[in-house]
Amino acid sequence: MNDAPHALLDAGLATLGLDPALAAPLRRYLDLLARWNRTYNLTAIRDPGEMVTLHLLDSLSMHAHMDGVSRLADLGTGAGLPGIPLAIARPGLEVTLVESNGKKARFLREAVRSLGLANARVAESRAEAVDMPGAFDAITARAMATLADIVAVGGHLLAPGGRLLAMKGVRPDAEIALLPAGWEVEAIHPLAVPGLGAERHLVVVGRAAPGGA
Repeated sequence: MNDAPHALLDAGLATLGLDPALAAPLRRYLDLLARWNRTYNLTAIRDPGEMVTLHLLDSLSMHAHMDGVSRLADLGTGAGLPGIPLAIARPGLEVTLVESNGKKARFLREAVRSLGLANARVAESRAEAVDMPGAFDAITARAMATLADIVAVGGHLLAPGGRLLAMKGVRPDAEIALLPAGWEVEAIHPLAVPGLGAERHLVVVGRAAPGGA
């Protein structure tokens, strides 16, 4: 990573109110991703500056909304997004990286090992097959699956009072309207990703109270 992406990352961390010391491990992760990407095609984004904005800073933009979360499952994490940046930024957060693709899971295991992330583990599995019912305070997903789809495949992983923290672009009102019975939106947080003009929202979904939706 040359000086321009370094500066972009440093400025982004400052904007998000995060410790500048996080830049070093985040760069190591991105360097590892770039090396593996040449062989394994883990992500379509290859420009170092775009990787900083669209991978690291986009993932970290939800950091401010994770108070009270100690166990997170990142479903369909791909190359480890947002799970690995969040594990780096929050050492007290236990992150399970759920990914069914073998090549991506191999990369994730290498990233966890080489970065020394004692608070992250890899589950090479489809989300619906993860046999850890009620084990997590929160689940998240950054892929394009709908809110209803995420709840269908990962809702069983949530502890009582647990929440889906879904990363979305524009406010997904159509998806919200199609949430299944028993689930409701608790909050919608606009996210400001440094260097990104496009809209981002964090949609918080929980189980409806008895007698609710």
